[in-house]
Parts: sequence; C-alpha cells; structure tokens
Amino acid sequence: MQREPRAIFKSLVAVLLIVGCLWAAQWQYHRGVDRHARNAMIEAHIALPPIPLKLARTTPKKFEWRSVETSGVFDSKHQILLRNRYSEGTYGFEVLTLFTSSDNQRFWVDRGWVQAGKSATTPPQVSAVPMGNVEIRGRLRLDSSLPQGSFFALPASGKTLVRELNAQSRLHTENFYIDLLNGSDSSLTPSVTAQLPELSDGPHMAYALQWLFFAGLIVYGRILIRRSR
Repeated sequence: MQREPRAIFKSLVAVLLIVGCLWAAQWQYHRGVDRHARNAMIEAHIALPPIPLKLARTTPKKFEWRSVETSGVFDSKHQILLRNRYSEGTYGFEVLTLFTSSDNQRFWVDRGWVQAGKSATTPPQVSAVPMGNVEIRGRLRLDSSLPQGSFFALPASGKTLVRELNAQSRLHTENFYIDLLNGSDSSLTPSVTAQLPELSDGPHMAYALQWLFFAGLIVYGRILIRRSR
C-alpha cells in the first residue's frame, strides 16, 4: 500500500472541520432550547390574569407579556408611527402614544395598527385618545423590542407629520411599554392589536442534526480517502 501524501495535513483539516460542525450543532441546539423556553414563557404569561402595573414596574423583564392594568392620561401631542408594520398583507404603522400613569410614570402605549395613507405624504387615520384620566389594560413589553432611532411623529391634530421623536430615551420614559388591549373607554380597544410573535421553536434542532450529519460525512470521507491509498 502506498503512503498517503500529506496524511497528517489532511487529517488535521478534517479534525478542524469536524470541530467546526460540532460547534455549530451545539450553537443551534442552544438557540433552539432558548427559543423554546421563551415561547413557553410567553404562552404562560399571556394566560395569566392581569395584575396592577405597580407590581411589575421594578422588574419588567420578569413580567414581560403579562397583562397589566393602570390608570392615567394620554398625551396626544406625543405620538409615534412605527414603520413597516403589516396586517394581513396590508402596509401600515403601529401607533405609540405617550402615557403618564397616576403615579407619574411615563411610558409609551402601543395603540395598535393603522393602515398607511394613500401616499407617503398622506398621514394615516389615527383615532383620538380620550381626554382626562382613563384605565387601560395591556401586555407589558420591554422597550428594547422597539426599533432604535427616530420615527415620524403626529401633532395633536393628526393632519401632518411634523417632527421626530425617539421611543427609547428622548422623553426619558420608562424601560418598558404596553401593548394596549382595552380600557375604560370603548375607543381604547384597538381595531388591530399589536401582534404576538410567532410561537414556533423554529428549525434550530433540525439544523443541529444537520451539522452532526456533516461531521459524520467528514469522518466517513476521511476514512474513504485513507483506504483508497
């Protein structure tokens, strides 16, 4: 039998490829585990009864997606349109309105989806918020899920797009916001509420098995090359 040329080099390359495949398989596996745990948390929190916001405000991460209740006033002078939001294939925006609770917390309330205007210069039809103190109920969300940067803002009249606001820090709001579900006024119930994420575990486990299969192919191929010599 002839000696295989560069046998050590070929074996080293094979080992490196196998290690890479095993690392990728482990990475995909842990992504799948994390996603499954997050989906389970969301499903569990959505099913729980609402609690007062004051019980969750100090540790919002622990209560994300939980229904909360609070009271306060909307500030119609500070509204944000989040771009690139779709409902049943139709382009539109999600409307965020600044809210001040009775205990002086300021945060954004996602009042749901609205269809875009006929053109880029035509603002969407946004329903007015009730005047005075109201009670609201919605899902608690972390503000890290809001897009970064500045967005179109609506004045109180809702007729023109006038300036830009930052949903995270420009107005020194809390590090959470609320997806509105309903409130003490019937007009607070969104026609299209903010959508829940897709609660699927995704393809991560399948990808993990795929990388293990690739590692096995490398081992098999290296053996075949070795035997052919």
